[in-house]
Amino acid sequence: MKTYLIDDDNLATYLTEQLLRAEGFSNTICTFQSAQKALDKLLMRAKENLMPQVVFLDLNMPEMDGWQFLDALAPYEEELRGHCAIYILTSSLALADLEKSKEYDLVAGLIHKPLDSGEIRAIQSKLGGDADAE
Repeated sequence: MKTYLIDDDNLATYLTEQLLRAEGFSNTICTFQSAQKALDKLLMRAKENLMPQVVFLDLNMPEMDGWQFLDALAPYEEELRGHCAIYILTSSLALADLEKSKEYDLVAGLIHKPLDSGEIRAIQSKLGGDADAE
């Protein structure tokens, strides 16, 4: 399963990527420290119909945060819906983040860091379990 991991924290990115691989979630993981670079790549790949099936998105990043990333995807929502599930990864415990995440149709869920094996299995189950299908 093609997966994008967008997070400016190197340690969090490394740990999440290792866990995704260990759980057999994905062997095709593209990591981005910049939401803008991830957005550019996602939109380019969407034109080729090669978008990721899952995006793990950190909220708090410099330059473009997770909310701005989601807002920038709004014009492409129809094209992405059903093909690209976005899971917000956050260390914030603010209830307002959970409520705001529900305003975005492309957001499949909000996960408090760190991501764990149970959450990965739940996402695999929700997406049909064929994690390594390309």
